[in-house]
Amino acid sequence: MIESIIMAIVGGGLIGLAASAVLFFSGRIAGISGILGGLFSAPPGESRWRLAFLGGLLAGGLMLSAFWPGVFEIPAGRSLISIGAAGLLVGVGTRLGSGCTSGHGVCGLSRFSVRSLVATGTFMVTGVLTATLMGLFTGGVQ
Repeated sequence: MIESIIMAIVGGGLIGLAASAVLFFSGRIAGISGILGGLFSAPPGESRWRLAFLGGLLAGGLMLSAFWPGVFEIPAGRSLISIGAAGLLVGVGTRLGSGCTSGHGVCGLSRFSVRSLVATGTFMVTGVLTATLMGLFTGGVQ
């Protein structure tokens, strides 16, 4: 229990630090969907920092799995197909919401954006409802 609290604090701090660094050094919002989406339509000089940021995310995940191998285990009762479908729905949601949880929840709320407040509230309510319904229909939350 204490390990997961420490991991959450460290992870949250690193997310805040990364979002602040991107804003300070480039004047950009560190929304992952915007960074990834902009990679395919960015002018030539814009691609380098986007690739570096996304590479850092992948490297961080690989390092985390090396130090805590069980952190990315598939929960019991879930398949790769259901996890892939969930990821696809998240991608659709980021397009519909004009941003993702990192862009709205971390960066937008810290800038007192009303649009981000509404989007983050929608993310949270939808997540709670989805988890509740999954728990009811699958016999408990995994």
